[in-house]
Amino acid sequence: MKMNHIGIMVGEMNKAVEFYTKALGLEVVMDNTPVIEERDTAIGRMCIAVFGEGFEGFNIAHLLTKDGIGVELFEMKNREEQHEVNFSRIGIFHFCLETDDFEGVIERTLEFGGKVHMDIMRYHPEDDSKPYKMVYLEDPFGNLFELYSHSYAQTYSSEYE
Repeated sequence: MKMNHIGIMVGEMNKAVEFYTKALGLEVVMDNTPVIEERDTAIGRMCIAVFGEGFEGFNIAHLLTKDGIGVELFEMKNREEQHEVNFSRIGIFHFCLETDDFEGVIERTLEFGGKVHMDIMRYHPEDDSKPYKMVYLEDPFGNLFELYSHSYAQTYSSEYE
């Protein structure tokens, strides 16, 4: 199994594309595109099946991480403006990105309207040979994401160096 893409609800598409490309370094595959509710095309029928009758339409953009994982941004026309992370709800509550420019991404996250949720943490502070860092951040719309300085395998495996 390989990860293909994630979908993220945002409040303002142009601001979201700017944040995800300029702050996080993702590449635009398909820029801000309107999708309307209709039954004449396969995509229209699929959207009704997913979002239900009366979703009214949305804007979508497709982005790509450096390792080829897709990020779909959705700006629904009919939506709630308030977003709060609900840690008591079962389901996905964050995604994680890895970067060689850890501090730079944090700075750009703030510059482009995001937030920092915690102090930077080292997973192995007692072992200088494992300088693996992480931090939780938030995009301008309240979507929580984690940032790693090293790979998932390096961070968690006792055998991976």
